[in-house]
Amino acid sequence: MDLQEVVQTAKELVLSTFSSCEAAFLGGSIVRNETTKTSDLDIVVFDLSVSASYRESFFYKSWPVEWYVHNLQSYQFFYEEDCKRARPSLPKMVSEGVILQDKGNAVQLQEEAKSLLFKGPEKWTEETIIMKRYFLTDVLDDFIGATNRGEELFSAATLAELLHEFVLRTNTQWIGSSKWIVRALKHYDPEFAEEFVQVFDHYYVTREKEAVISLVDRVLAPFGGRLFDGFSLGKK
Repeated sequence: MDLQEVVQTAKELVLSTFSSCEAAFLGGSIVRNETTKTSDLDIVVFDLSVSASYRESFFYKSWPVEWYVHNLQSYQFFYEEDCKRARPSLPKMVSEGVILQDKGNAVQLQEEAKSLLFKGPEKWTEETIIMKRYFLTDVLDDFIGATNRGEELFSAATLAELLHEFVLRTNTQWIGSSKWIVRALKHYDPEFAEEFVQVFDHYYVTREKEAVISLVDRVLAPFGGRLFDGFSLGKK
């Protein structure tokens, strides 16, 4: 099914369920031309009759659907929460979405979302960078010292997540989770993203840790390198 057919299906669903909504958008992998066999219809709806935001999952014409339903005030809370965690899921869906219904607010809603994304997350303070250096060092030490395969695997997974966060947040970039870790890195620096994937893939295949260790050290170097001695948190 091509994009126009999917959009038509989504429009039919919106019309049958939220015929009077102010605006509705189809977002997600489908509109980015990244459809997979497990892709669903991510639909953001803005409706004045809704008293509180909610999310709902169901099937429609064999499509898995994710509703993200808001009124014209309630979505702001989710924008704020997304910005605090630096993972702007809702603004991204709205900004890149195909307009399914519009009673005059759709363009303004998209411009607001695009502006928020362009601004980026709040810059890390020096105190935050120090704390993140310490926790990254701590997990790196666990990874280096681990001899049990299971412990190594999960230390590596945590290390990858913390490393991607450190790289992106120290450059005032949005972060990701799960598959969005790699996508967020690619958006910022495609070459680094490729190296990041290759380094961790090499470890998972061979159990050789040197390339992972070297990459972490290289990322930490401009900020003072690994941190253990002298770190303190919460002392008064």
